[in-house]
Amino acid sequence: MLKDYKNCIDRIYELKKEIDRYRPLNKQQLQELKEYYRIGLTYTSNALEGNSLTETETKIVLEEGITIGGKSLNDHLETLGHSDAYYLLLKLATYDTIREKDIRDLHKLFYFRINQKTAGKYRKKQVFITGTEFIPPAPEKIRTSMHDFIEEIPVIKQQNNPVVYAALLHLKLVTIHPFVDGNGRCARLLMNLALMQAGYPITIIPPVVRTDYINAIKIYQTTSNQEPFIAVIATMVYESEQEYLRLVRALTQQ
Repeated sequence: MLKDYKNCIDRIYELKKEIDRYRPLNKQQLQELKEYYRIGLTYTSNALEGNSLTETETKIVLEEGITIGGKSLNDHLETLGHSDAYYLLLKLATYDTIREKDIRDLHKLFYFRINQKTAGKYRKKQVFITGTEFIPPAPEKIRTSMHDFIEEIPVIKQQNNPVVYAALLHLKLVTIHPFVDGNGRCARLLMNLALMQAGYPITIIPPVVRTDYINAIKIYQTTSNQEPFIAVIATMVYESEQEYLRLVRALTQQ
């Protein structure tokens, strides 16, 4: 993991300039990328939370509508729900603001197949996170915390470069932990919304870095030190840009 994320930021900017040189892409190329990331983002984000579907199985469920034998119903519902939220993400990325409604709608689309009563709605009970001493805010504090967070977003955006801005939005949402379940996935969608609105490609956090990723969140929630998490996200943005360039080069050479 790149500990000196500030140097990584410089490299991220350089790769973004190279990515911009390939824009605009044609309709077919954009569709290819859209489907590639629908599967990749759905698989990785769910896998980070323990979903057992492989990337190939995720592709089969989304593209062919076939259930995978031996895999739980919940794993399938999470996959379909995340795909729905992904399409909303693409739409929201065409705007330049982030509203509280956008966050709730992303969660609602992801979660409504699992539990319609709590999808897109703030939790009404206290929750605890295993493996950490951090305790999320009490349910009666969530509405105020979310309102304050939304009010703070423009300030965070103004004071930070896009990568740090996106990482901080992720950290703050997952720390408020406003929903009964699906907070991590919603935070990763929000992070990508911030990045895409700034012209960056989707950032994938693969399961192989799960330990570093989770530990960096825990460090922030117990010590307020945001540097390790920003370093993780900056590294993932950089690697995702490299992957995006590989895909675009292949598409433009067809």
